[in-house]
Amino acid sequence: QVQLVESGGGLVQPGGSLRLSCAASGSIFSINGMGWYRQAPGKQRELVAHIASDGSTSYRDSVKGRFIISRDNARNTVYLQMNSLKPEDTAVYSCNARLHMYGGTVYNDYWGQGTQVTVSS
Repeated sequence: QVQLVESGGGLVQPGGSLRLSCAASGSIFSINGMGWYRQAPGKQRELVAHIASDGSTSYRDSVKGRFIISRDNARNTVYLQMNSLKPEDTAVYSCNARLHMYGGTVYNDYWGQGTQVTVSS
């Protein structure tokens, strides 16, 4: 039904930058909130950043001032600009979207497959 596809991950040196993208496709009526999560080996998945339908954003403390989340509603896409990357940012990053499909009456959560971000020299 709905597919979320992430892109932009890769290997980057400490202090470098990456820009992640996640595009949602399918019979989407509307998208409410969108967010980025990450999971490092041996760690639980954690919320990195979230952006609501009204554009309001939130970030976990460890990325504040370094990461910026944004969305393009016309393209059903959410972005995560990551600056001043640190080795501790290494993880699989996954996007999430709460959306309403045609024919549905409620919002449901959908997840992408994830993209690897590795910060290392």
